[in-house]
Amino acid sequence: MRDQEPAPGHPERRLTTKETAELLGVKPDTVYAYVSRGQLSSRREPGGRGSTFDAKEVEALARRNRRESSGSSGSGGELSVRTRITLIEKDRYYFRGVDATELAARHSYEEIAEWLWTGELRPGITFTAPKAAVAVARRAVDALPEHTGPTDRLRVAAIAAATADPLRFDLSEDAVLGTARILIPTLVAALPPVRRAHRDVGPLAHRLWARLSGRPADEASLHVLDTALGLLVDHDLAASTLAVRVAASARAHPYAAVSSGLGVLEGPLHGAASGLAHRLLLEVLDQGTAAPVVADELRAGRRIPGLGHRLYPGEDPRARALFALLKEIPGAAPALAAARDIVATTARHTPLHANVDLALAVLTVSSGMPSTAGETIFAVARTAGWIAHALEEYGERPLRMRPSGHYVGPRPPQPLPE
Repeated sequence: MRDQEPAPGHPERRLTTKETAELLGVKPDTVYAYVSRGQLSSRREPGGRGSTFDAKEVEALARRNRRESSGSSGSGGELSVRTRITLIEKDRYYFRGVDATELAARHSYEEIAEWLWTGELRPGITFTAPKAAVAVARRAVDALPEHTGPTDRLRVAAIAAATADPLRFDLSEDAVLGTARILIPTLVAALPPVRRAHRDVGPLAHRLWARLSGRPADEASLHVLDTALGLLVDHDLAASTLAVRVAASARAHPYAAVSSGLGVLEGPLHGAASGLAHRLLLEVLDQGTAAPVVADELRAGRRIPGLGHRLYPGEDPRARALFALLKEIPGAAPALAAARDIVATTARHTPLHANVDLALAVLTVSSGMPSTAGETIFAVARTAGWIAHALEEYGERPLRMRPSGHYVGPRPPQPLPE
């Protein structure tokens, strides 16, 4: 590889875009993706037609990539992936270094998503989907059995929308961003509305409300829903997010990557957990006290849904933010009281704080939503984070998410089975 001659006064070696791409084993477009995400710095030489890069910086990035692809990590052998999206630390979490709860308190879901993807804050931005994409997705979703769950509906909608997009295999950053801005509103529009008179206009939270509740929405309730979407945009490498990154590492298009995340999200220990908390809240409201309900759960050997989080020894900051807003809604008072009763009753057995699933359950119960509504909110919100992770992964070396299996079966040769 030929290095550029150092310019007078600049002793560091400079590499061209082509040389940088070859050293990193990526396409030239990916080199500029590294630059946009702050992983590389570039400089345009006077009179030059292209950017140049510090050789030492490029070599350091190449070494980091090689360490990741070899499966090495500093976490006891567990898979570790470098990411610039979310940090969870000391019972708080941050999007690109910014306190996520403060961000969600001040900005809409669409504003947070756009900022997470591009680094640019665009006040008032809303995502809209073309009629053709919505029509294809709705037809596919409408063909499903009536009892189909929300995550299955969203997954089918994503696949249907993909078939209507002939450019879905374009993984350049601009193309993926264009897909993201279309896919999220398409997913919401494909869900059957509860209120038929509703028009698909305005912020995404307004459109989603009509898919979740038959009650008219007041501004305070819409603000809680929008804040919930913003709080749930991302949460580091949750199981569904890891699935998205694996798909993106294999260069699956964004629709397929999101579909991978939706498949994992459906588990009761992930996106569906809020539905369990919803049903628990209803039981407590019906009984008038949490004691017998919690006793039945413990007697059956089940963990109490909506309590505790492995990443937060203290209080889940997402739950804290939502509970503060729900206190301003008079109709949420009974469900809030039931949630407090659950926490206090369980504390006699084991001290656990409320997590975001219990907060979502208070929102869905008090808003007349079904038990699956929290799962829908979670899935729609997290789609923005999945896109951010897919974008990040598209900028990495392909197929690096390939751990080696540790075979523990019988050693060969073994006889053929009869």
